[in-house]
Amino acid sequence: MKFWRWFYPGMGIKRWLFLVLLGLIIFSHGLLLLGNLRLENYTSSLDAYTYAIYSYTNHVFAWAVMNKISIPFLYTLMIAGGLFIASFGIWGWMHSIVKAVTPGSSFSLVDMVYQKRSLNRGLKIVAIGGGTGLSTLLRGLKEYTNNIVAVVTVADDGGSSGRLRKELGVIPPGDIRNCIVALADSELLEELLQYRFEEGQGLEGHSFGNLFLVAMTGISGDFVKAVKALSGVLAIRGKVLPSSAQALTLCAELEDGTLIEGESTISQKGRFIKRLFCKPHKPAPLLEVLQAIKEADAVILGPGSLYTSIMPNLLVNKMTEAIRNSQAVKIFVCNCMTQPGETEQFKTASSHITALERQFGPGLIQYALVNTASPGPRLLAKYRQAGSEFVVADLKEVEALGVTPVALPLLSESEVVRHDFKRLGEAVMKVMMQGFSSNIRPSGYSPAVDREILTDPPA
Repeated sequence: MKFWRWFYPGMGIKRWLFLVLLGLIIFSHGLLLLGNLRLENYTSSLDAYTYAIYSYTNHVFAWAVMNKISIPFLYTLMIAGGLFIASFGIWGWMHSIVKAVTPGSSFSLVDMVYQKRSLNRGLKIVAIGGGTGLSTLLRGLKEYTNNIVAVVTVADDGGSSGRLRKELGVIPPGDIRNCIVALADSELLEELLQYRFEEGQGLEGHSFGNLFLVAMTGISGDFVKAVKALSGVLAIRGKVLPSSAQALTLCAELEDGTLIEGESTISQKGRFIKRLFCKPHKPAPLLEVLQAIKEADAVILGPGSLYTSIMPNLLVNKMTEAIRNSQAVKIFVCNCMTQPGETEQFKTASSHITALERQFGPGLIQYALVNTASPGPRLLAKYRQAGSEFVVADLKEVEALGVTPVALPLLSESEVVRHDFKRLGEAVMKVMMQGFSSNIRPSGYSPAVDREILTDPPA
Protein backbone atom coordinates (compact mmCIF):
# COMPACT_ATOMS: atom_id res chain seq x y z
CA MET A 1 0.00 0.00 0.00
CA LYS A 2 1.22 3.51 -0.86
CA PHE A 3 0.19 4.74 2.59
CA TRP A 4 3.09 2.96 4.25
CA ARG A 5 5.55 4.86 2.05
CA TRP A 6 5.03 7.83 4.33
CA PHE A 7 7.02 5.88 6.95
CA TYR A 8 10.04 5.16 4.75
CA PRO A 9 13.38 6.39 6.12
CA GLY A 10 14.31 9.94 5.09
CA MET A 11 10.73 11.08 4.42
CA GLY A 12 10.83 13.60 7.30
CA ILE A 13 7.28 12.64 8.28
CA LYS A 14 7.49 10.15 11.15
CA ARG A 15 8.74 12.63 13.75
CA TRP A 16 5.84 14.97 13.08
CA LEU A 17 3.27 12.18 13.16
CA PHE A 18 4.71 11.11 16.52
CA LEU A 19 4.21 14.65 17.84
CA VAL A 20 0.62 14.68 16.58
CA LEU A 21 -0.08 11.35 18.29
CA LEU A 22 1.58 12.46 21.54
CA GLY A 23 -0.36 15.71 21.55
CA LEU A 24 -3.65 13.92 21.00
CA ILE A 25 -2.93 11.49 23.84
CA ILE A 26 -2.15 14.33 26.25
CA PHE A 27 -5.17 16.33 25.08
CA SER A 28 -7.63 13.45 25.37
CA HIS A 29 -6.22 12.38 28.76
CA GLY A 30 -6.54 15.92 30.15
CA LEU A 31 -10.08 16.19 28.78
CA LEU A 32 -10.96 12.84 30.34
CA LEU A 33 -9.66 13.83 33.74
CA LEU A 34 -11.19 17.31 33.63
CA GLY A 35 -14.56 15.77 32.91
CA ASN A 36 -14.36 13.88 36.19
CA LEU A 37 -14.32 10.48 34.50
CA ARG A 38 -12.74 8.17 37.05
CA LEU A 39 -10.32 5.61 35.73
CA GLU A 40 -10.64 3.71 39.00
CA ASN A 41 -14.03 2.35 37.88
CA TYR A 42 -12.41 0.68 34.91
CA THR A 43 -9.05 -0.53 36.26
CA SER A 44 -10.17 -4.14 36.21
CA SER A 45 -10.47 -4.07 32.44
CA LEU A 46 -7.50 -1.84 31.62
CA ASP A 47 -4.68 -3.23 29.54
CA ALA A 48 -1.10 -2.77 30.67
CA TYR A 49 -0.52 0.33 28.53
CA THR A 50 -3.58 2.20 29.78
CA TYR A 51 -2.86 1.15 33.35
CA ALA A 52 0.61 2.63 33.03
CA ILE A 53 -0.94 5.94 32.01
CA TYR A 54 -3.26 5.70 34.98
CA SER A 55 -0.37 5.07 37.37
CA TYR A 56 1.58 7.96 35.87
CA THR A 57 -1.44 10.23 36.34
CA ASN A 58 -1.56 9.34 40.02
CA HIS A 59 2.06 10.44 40.37
CA VAL A 60 1.27 13.71 38.58
CA PHE A 61 -1.75 14.17 40.84
CA ALA A 62 0.38 13.62 43.97
CA TRP A 63 3.03 16.04 42.69
CA ALA A 64 0.38 18.69 42.07
CA VAL A 65 -1.05 18.30 45.59
CA MET A 66 2.39 18.54 47.18
CA ASN A 67 3.12 21.73 45.25
CA LYS A 68 -0.33 23.19 45.94
CA ILE A 69 -1.23 23.39 42.26
CA SER A 70 -4.91 23.49 41.30
CA ILE A 71 -5.94 20.14 39.84
CA PRO A 72 -8.43 21.66 37.32
CA PHE A 73 -5.70 24.08 36.25
CA LEU A 74 -3.31 21.16 35.75
CA TYR A 75 -5.82 19.27 33.61
CA THR A 76 -6.58 22.42 31.59
CA LEU A 77 -2.86 22.85 31.06
CA MET A 78 -2.68 19.27 29.79
CA ILE A 79 -5.48 19.98 27.28
CA ALA A 80 -3.84 23.20 26.04
CA GLY A 81 -0.41 21.59 25.91
CA GLY A 82 -1.76 18.60 24.00
CA LEU A 83 -3.45 20.86 21.48
CA PHE A 84 -0.26 22.87 21.01
CA ILE A 85 1.89 19.77 20.50
CA ALA A 86 -0.61 18.24 18.05
CA SER A 87 -0.95 21.52 16.13
CA PHE A 88 2.82 21.94 15.96
CA GLY A 89 3.12 18.39 14.68
CA ILE A 90 0.50 19.02 11.98
CA TRP A 91 2.26 22.25 10.95
CA GLY A 92 5.61 20.47 10.74
CA TRP A 93 4.06 17.62 8.78
CA MET A 94 2.52 19.96 6.21
CA HIS A 95 5.62 22.18 6.05
CA SER A 96 7.77 19.11 5.37
CA ILE A 97 5.51 18.06 2.51
CA VAL A 98 5.36 21.57 0.99
CA LYS A 99 9.14 21.96 1.23
CA ALA A 100 9.62 18.65 -0.57
CA VAL A 101 7.09 19.44 -3.30
CA THR A 102 8.18 23.05 -3.92
CA PRO A 103 11.91 23.26 -3.16
CA GLY A 104 13.35 26.77 -3.13
CA SER A 105 9.96 28.46 -2.81
CA SER A 106 9.88 31.58 -0.65
CA PHE A 107 6.14 31.25 -0.02
CA SER A 108 4.78 30.11 3.32
CA LEU A 109 2.19 27.39 3.76
CA VAL A 110 -0.49 30.05 4.37
CA ASP A 111 0.41 31.76 1.08
CA MET A 112 0.20 28.52 -0.84
CA VAL A 113 -3.15 27.53 0.66
CA TYR A 114 -4.47 31.04 -0.12
CA GLN A 115 -3.30 30.75 -3.71
CA LYS A 116 -4.81 27.33 -4.21
CA ARG A 117 -8.11 27.94 -2.45
CA SER A 118 -9.00 31.61 -2.64
CA LEU A 119 -7.33 32.58 -5.91
CA ASN A 120 -8.66 29.46 -7.65
CA ARG A 121 -12.15 30.90 -7.08
CA GLY A 122 -11.14 34.23 -8.61
CA LEU A 123 -12.61 35.90 -11.66
CA LYS A 124 -11.86 34.52 -15.12
CA ILE A 125 -9.72 36.95 -17.10
CA VAL A 126 -8.40 36.71 -20.65
CA ALA A 127 -5.52 39.10 -21.37
CA ILE A 128 -4.60 39.58 -25.04
CA GLY A 129 -1.36 41.11 -26.27
CA GLY A 130 2.36 40.56 -26.16
CA GLY A 131 5.67 42.14 -25.28
CA THR A 132 6.46 43.89 -22.02
CA GLY A 133 2.97 45.34 -21.64
CA LEU A 134 1.21 42.00 -21.33
CA SER A 135 3.72 40.56 -18.86
CA THR A 136 3.36 43.71 -16.72
CA LEU A 137 -0.41 43.28 -16.66
CA LEU A 138 -0.12 39.60 -15.71
CA ARG A 139 2.10 40.39 -12.73
CA GLY A 140 -0.65 42.62 -11.39
CA LEU A 141 -3.57 40.30 -12.13
CA LYS A 142 -2.06 37.20 -10.51
CA GLU A 143 -2.49 38.80 -7.09
CA TYR A 144 -6.27 38.60 -7.52
CA THR A 145 -6.98 35.36 -9.37
CA ASN A 146 -5.44 32.16 -10.71
CA ASN A 147 -8.00 32.00 -13.52
CA ILE A 148 -5.94 33.97 -16.03
CA VAL A 149 -5.49 33.07 -19.68
CA ALA A 150 -2.79 35.06 -21.46
CA VAL A 151 -3.26 35.03 -25.24
CA VAL A 152 0.05 35.91 -26.85
CA THR A 153 0.96 37.07 -30.34
CA VAL A 154 2.84 34.68 -32.64
CA ALA A 155 4.05 37.28 -35.14
CA ASP A 156 7.45 38.11 -33.58
CA ASP A 157 10.31 37.79 -36.06
CA GLY A 158 13.10 39.73 -34.37
CA GLY A 159 15.86 38.91 -31.89
CA SER A 160 16.27 35.45 -30.45
CA SER A 161 12.67 34.48 -31.28
CA GLY A 162 13.11 35.53 -34.89
CA ARG A 163 16.31 33.51 -35.26
CA LEU A 164 14.73 30.38 -33.80
CA ARG A 165 11.65 30.85 -35.97
CA LYS A 166 13.76 31.22 -39.11
CA GLU A 167 16.20 28.40 -38.38
CA LEU A 168 13.87 25.82 -36.81
CA GLY A 169 10.43 26.84 -38.06
CA VAL A 170 8.96 27.11 -34.56
CA ILE A 171 6.44 29.56 -33.17
CA PRO A 172 8.39 32.54 -31.76
CA PRO A 173 8.78 31.75 -28.03
CA GLY A 174 9.98 35.08 -26.58
CA ASP A 175 6.71 36.79 -25.63
CA ILE A 176 5.27 33.51 -24.40
CA ARG A 177 8.33 32.94 -22.21
CA ASN A 178 7.94 36.41 -20.68
CA CYS A 179 4.30 35.75 -19.84
CA ILE A 180 5.08 32.38 -18.25
CA VAL A 181 7.75 34.03 -16.12
CA ALA A 182 5.31 36.82 -15.14
CA LEU A 183 2.80 34.28 -13.82
CA ALA A 184 5.42 32.23 -11.95
CA ASP A 185 6.49 32.73 -8.33
CA SER A 186 10.02 31.33 -8.25
CA GLU A 187 12.61 34.10 -8.55
CA LEU A 188 15.41 31.61 -9.21
CA LEU A 189 13.58 29.94 -12.09
CA GLU A 190 12.63 33.38 -13.42
CA GLU A 191 16.31 34.36 -13.54
CA LEU A 192 17.13 31.05 -15.21
CA LEU A 193 14.54 31.38 -17.96
CA GLN A 194 15.43 35.03 -18.60
CA TYR A 195 19.18 34.35 -18.70
CA ARG A 196 20.60 35.47 -22.03
CA PHE A 197 23.84 34.09 -23.42
CA GLU A 198 26.33 36.86 -24.12
CA GLU A 199 28.82 34.73 -26.01
CA GLY A 200 29.20 31.42 -27.77
CA GLN A 201 28.80 30.59 -31.43
CA GLY A 202 25.12 30.06 -32.13
CA LEU A 203 24.18 30.79 -28.50
CA GLU A 204 24.92 34.49 -28.28
CA GLY A 205 21.73 36.52 -27.92
CA HIS A 206 19.50 33.56 -27.10
CA SER A 207 17.70 33.31 -23.77
CA PHE A 208 17.67 30.01 -21.93
CA GLY A 209 13.87 30.06 -21.73
CA ASN A 210 13.55 30.30 -25.51
CA LEU A 211 15.90 27.35 -25.99
CA PHE A 212 14.06 25.37 -23.33
CA LEU A 213 10.71 25.88 -25.07
CA VAL A 214 12.19 24.88 -28.42
CA ALA A 215 13.72 21.76 -26.84
CA MET A 216 10.38 20.84 -25.25
CA THR A 217 8.71 21.34 -28.62
CA GLY A 218 11.14 18.85 -30.12
CA ILE A 219 10.40 16.34 -27.37
CA SER A 220 6.61 16.71 -27.38
CA GLY A 221 6.26 17.42 -31.09
CA ASP A 222 3.90 20.32 -30.38
CA PHE A 223 4.61 23.88 -29.30
CA VAL A 224 1.39 24.26 -27.30
CA LYS A 225 2.21 21.10 -25.34
CA ALA A 226 5.67 22.48 -24.69
CA VAL A 227 4.20 25.72 -23.31
CA LYS A 228 1.88 23.78 -21.02
CA ALA A 229 4.74 21.57 -19.85
CA LEU A 230 6.91 24.55 -18.91
CA SER A 231 3.91 26.21 -17.24
CA GLY A 232 3.41 23.06 -15.18
CA VAL A 233 7.06 22.94 -14.13
CA LEU A 234 6.84 26.52 -12.86
CA ALA A 235 3.35 26.00 -11.36
CA ILE A 236 2.23 29.33 -12.83
CA ARG A 237 -0.95 31.08 -11.74
CA GLY A 238 -3.01 30.72 -14.87
CA LYS A 239 -2.41 29.68 -18.48
CA VAL A 240 -0.34 31.06 -21.31
CA LEU A 241 -1.46 30.22 -24.85
CA PRO A 242 -0.43 31.37 -28.32
CA SER A 243 -3.29 32.98 -30.22
CA SER A 244 -2.71 30.47 -33.03
CA ALA A 245 -0.87 27.17 -33.33
CA GLN A 246 0.98 28.49 -36.36
CA ALA A 247 3.40 31.37 -36.66
CA LEU A 248 2.06 34.24 -38.71
CA THR A 249 3.86 36.87 -40.74
CA LEU A 250 2.60 40.35 -40.00
CA CYS A 251 2.15 42.65 -43.00
CA ALA A 252 1.14 46.29 -43.25
CA GLU A 253 -0.04 48.73 -45.86
CA LEU A 254 1.28 52.23 -45.18
CA GLU A 255 -0.57 55.47 -45.88
CA ASP A 256 1.40 55.95 -49.13
CA GLY A 257 0.37 52.50 -50.36
CA THR A 258 3.68 50.79 -49.62
CA LEU A 259 3.37 47.16 -48.51
CA ILE A 260 5.82 45.84 -45.94
CA GLU A 261 6.26 42.41 -44.44
CA GLY A 262 7.57 41.33 -41.06
CA GLU A 263 6.79 42.58 -37.56
CA SER A 264 10.29 43.88 -36.94
CA THR A 265 10.28 46.01 -40.09
CA ILE A 266 6.93 47.75 -39.53
CA SER A 267 8.14 50.20 -36.93
CA GLN A 268 11.33 50.95 -38.86
CA LYS A 269 9.70 52.56 -41.88
CA GLY A 270 8.71 55.76 -40.09
CA ARG A 271 5.47 56.16 -42.03
CA PHE A 272 1.87 55.94 -40.86
CA ILE A 273 0.19 52.53 -40.95
CA LYS A 274 -3.07 52.32 -42.87
CA ARG A 275 -3.96 48.74 -42.07
CA LEU A 276 -2.60 45.34 -41.08
CA PHE A 277 -3.01 41.88 -42.53
CA CYS A 278 -1.14 38.64 -42.09
CA LYS A 279 0.14 35.56 -43.86
CA PRO A 280 -1.43 33.07 -43.83
CA HIS A 281 -4.70 34.96 -44.06
CA LYS A 282 -6.97 34.36 -41.05
CA PRO A 283 -4.83 31.69 -39.34
CA ALA A 284 -6.67 29.05 -37.33
CA PRO A 285 -7.23 29.93 -33.67
CA LEU A 286 -6.72 27.65 -30.69
CA LEU A 287 -10.11 26.32 -29.64
CA GLU A 288 -8.97 26.63 -26.04
CA VAL A 289 -8.51 30.36 -26.54
CA LEU A 290 -11.98 30.81 -28.03
CA GLN A 291 -13.51 28.84 -25.16
CA ALA A 292 -11.66 30.93 -22.60
CA ILE A 293 -12.98 34.15 -24.18
CA LYS A 294 -16.51 32.73 -24.15
CA GLU A 295 -16.32 31.89 -20.43
CA ALA A 296 -14.39 34.99 -19.34
CA ASP A 297 -15.56 37.58 -16.84
CA ALA A 298 -13.25 40.10 -18.50
CA VAL A 299 -11.30 40.36 -21.76
CA ILE A 300 -8.41 42.82 -21.71
CA LEU A 301 -6.58 44.26 -24.72
CA GLY A 302 -3.19 45.77 -23.95
CA PRO A 303 -1.12 47.42 -22.80
CA GLY A 304 1.53 46.96 -25.47
CA SER A 305 2.48 47.90 -28.99
CA LEU A 306 -0.82 48.61 -30.72
CA TYR A 307 0.11 47.33 -34.18
CA THR A 308 2.68 44.65 -33.35
CA SER A 309 1.52 43.18 -30.02
CA ILE A 310 -2.24 43.67 -29.71
CA MET A 311 -3.63 43.73 -33.26
CA PRO A 312 -1.83 40.59 -34.53
CA ASN A 313 -3.91 38.49 -32.13
CA LEU A 314 -7.10 39.98 -33.53
CA LEU A 315 -6.09 38.98 -37.07
CA VAL A 316 -6.49 35.34 -36.06
CA ASN A 317 -9.70 33.84 -37.43
CA LYS A 318 -12.81 34.12 -35.20
CA MET A 319 -10.96 36.11 -32.54
CA THR A 320 -12.89 39.38 -32.89
CA GLU A 321 -16.15 37.47 -33.27
CA ALA A 322 -15.47 35.60 -30.02
CA ILE A 323 -14.73 38.84 -28.15
CA ARG A 324 -17.88 40.57 -29.42
CA ASN A 325 -20.08 37.59 -28.55
CA SER A 326 -18.59 37.16 -25.08
CA GLN A 327 -20.55 38.46 -22.10
CA ALA A 328 -17.27 39.55 -20.50
CA VAL A 329 -16.40 43.11 -19.51
CA LYS A 330 -14.14 44.32 -22.33
CA ILE A 331 -11.28 46.60 -21.35
CA PHE A 332 -8.65 48.39 -23.40
CA VAL A 333 -5.55 49.46 -21.49
CA CYS A 334 -4.09 52.45 -23.29
CA ASN A 335 -0.34 52.92 -23.49
CA CYS A 336 1.34 55.68 -21.50
CA MET A 337 3.59 56.84 -24.36
CA THR A 338 3.43 56.80 -28.14
CA GLN A 339 5.69 54.38 -29.96
CA PRO A 340 8.06 55.58 -32.69
CA GLY A 341 7.28 54.04 -36.06
CA GLU A 342 3.85 52.80 -34.95
CA THR A 343 1.76 55.30 -33.02
CA GLU A 344 3.71 58.56 -32.91
CA GLN A 345 0.67 60.32 -34.41
CA PHE A 346 -1.63 58.92 -31.73
CA LYS A 347 -1.00 61.38 -28.89
CA THR A 348 -4.35 60.84 -27.22
CA ALA A 349 -6.17 57.85 -25.79
CA SER A 350 -9.08 58.32 -28.21
CA SER A 351 -6.78 58.13 -31.24
CA HIS A 352 -5.57 54.70 -30.10
CA ILE A 353 -9.16 53.48 -29.84
CA THR A 354 -10.04 54.99 -33.21
CA ALA A 355 -7.13 53.15 -34.84
CA LEU A 356 -8.29 49.88 -33.32
CA GLU A 357 -11.87 50.40 -34.46
CA ARG A 358 -10.78 51.48 -37.94
CA GLN A 359 -9.01 48.14 -38.30
CA PHE A 360 -11.55 45.82 -36.67
CA GLY A 361 -14.78 47.77 -36.20
CA PRO A 362 -16.61 48.77 -32.99
CA GLY A 363 -17.84 46.44 -30.26
CA LEU A 364 -14.49 45.20 -28.99
CA ILE A 365 -14.15 47.71 -26.15
CA GLN A 366 -16.50 48.86 -23.40
CA TYR A 367 -13.99 50.51 -21.08
CA ALA A 368 -10.72 52.32 -21.69
CA LEU A 369 -8.26 52.39 -18.81
CA VAL A 370 -6.18 55.54 -19.24
CA ASN A 371 -3.19 56.77 -17.25
CA THR A 372 -3.30 60.30 -15.85
CA ALA A 373 0.09 60.49 -14.10
CA SER A 374 2.63 62.40 -16.16
CA PRO A 375 6.35 61.55 -16.06
CA GLY A 376 8.79 64.18 -14.84
CA PRO A 377 10.21 66.82 -17.23
CA ARG A 378 13.62 65.13 -17.44
CA LEU A 379 12.10 61.75 -18.36
CA LEU A 380 9.71 63.34 -20.86
CA ALA A 381 12.60 65.12 -22.56
CA LYS A 382 14.51 61.85 -22.78
CA TYR A 383 11.56 60.13 -24.48
CA ARG A 384 10.94 63.05 -26.84
CA GLN A 385 14.50 62.74 -28.09
CA ALA A 386 13.66 59.15 -29.02
CA GLY A 387 10.47 60.25 -30.82
CA SER A 388 7.98 59.27 -28.11
CA GLU A 389 5.28 61.51 -26.59
CA PHE A 390 3.05 61.26 -23.54
CA VAL A 391 -0.46 59.97 -24.33
CA VAL A 392 -3.07 62.48 -23.17
CA ALA A 393 -6.21 61.26 -21.41
CA ASP A 394 -8.87 63.00 -23.55
CA LEU A 395 -11.79 61.53 -21.67
CA LYS A 396 -14.61 63.38 -23.46
CA GLU A 397 -13.37 62.21 -26.85
CA VAL A 398 -13.11 58.64 -25.59
CA GLU A 399 -16.67 58.82 -24.28
CA ALA A 400 -17.85 60.20 -27.61
CA LEU A 401 -16.65 56.93 -29.20
CA GLY A 402 -19.11 54.98 -27.05
CA VAL A 403 -16.38 53.79 -24.68
CA THR A 404 -16.43 54.47 -20.95
CA PRO A 405 -13.12 56.05 -19.86
CA VAL A 406 -11.55 55.21 -16.51
CA ALA A 407 -8.72 57.59 -15.68
CA LEU A 408 -6.24 56.68 -12.94
CA PRO A 409 -2.55 57.30 -12.13
CA LEU A 410 -0.88 54.11 -13.28
CA LEU A 411 2.77 54.98 -13.87
CA SER A 412 5.61 53.22 -12.09
CA GLU A 413 8.14 55.37 -10.32
CA SER A 414 11.29 54.46 -12.24
CA GLU A 415 13.58 55.62 -15.02
CA VAL A 416 11.32 53.91 -17.56
CA VAL A 417 7.83 55.13 -18.40
CA ARG A 418 5.59 52.12 -18.03
CA HIS A 419 2.61 50.92 -16.02
CA ASP A 420 3.10 49.93 -12.42
CA PHE A 421 1.92 46.33 -12.28
CA LYS A 422 0.31 46.64 -8.83
CA ARG A 423 -1.61 49.78 -9.73
CA LEU A 424 -2.61 48.29 -13.07
CA GLY A 425 -3.90 45.06 -11.53
CA GLU A 426 -5.91 46.99 -8.94
CA ALA A 427 -7.30 49.33 -11.61
CA VAL A 428 -8.43 46.44 -13.81
CA MET A 429 -10.28 44.86 -10.90
CA LYS A 430 -12.02 48.20 -10.20
CA VAL A 431 -13.10 48.49 -13.82
CA MET A 432 -14.42 44.93 -13.75
CA MET A 433 -16.50 45.67 -10.67
CA GLN A 434 -17.83 48.81 -12.36
CA GLY A 435 -18.69 46.76 -15.43
CA PHE A 436 -20.53 44.12 -13.43
CA SER A 437 -22.59 46.74 -11.60
CA SER A 438 -23.43 48.58 -14.84
CA ASN A 439 -24.10 45.36 -16.74
CA ILE A 440 -22.93 47.07 -19.93
CA ARG A 441 -23.09 45.10 -23.15
CA PRO A 442 -21.42 45.91 -26.47
CA SER A 443 -23.21 48.55 -28.50
CA GLY A 444 -22.83 49.95 -31.98
CA TYR A 445 -22.05 46.61 -33.57
CA SER A 446 -24.18 44.74 -36.07
CA PRO A 447 -23.06 41.43 -37.64
CA ALA A 448 -24.39 42.78 -40.93
CA VAL A 449 -21.78 45.53 -40.86
CA ASP A 450 -18.54 43.68 -41.44
CA ARG A 451 -15.65 46.06 -40.85
CA GLU A 452 -13.08 43.26 -40.71
CA ILE A 453 -12.49 43.76 -44.42
CA LEU A 454 -9.43 45.79 -43.41
CA THR A 455 -7.70 42.59 -42.35
CA ASP A 456 -7.86 41.18 -45.86
CA PRO A 457 -4.64 41.21 -47.91
CA PRO A 458 -4.59 43.54 -50.92
CA ALA A 459 -5.98 42.08 -54.13
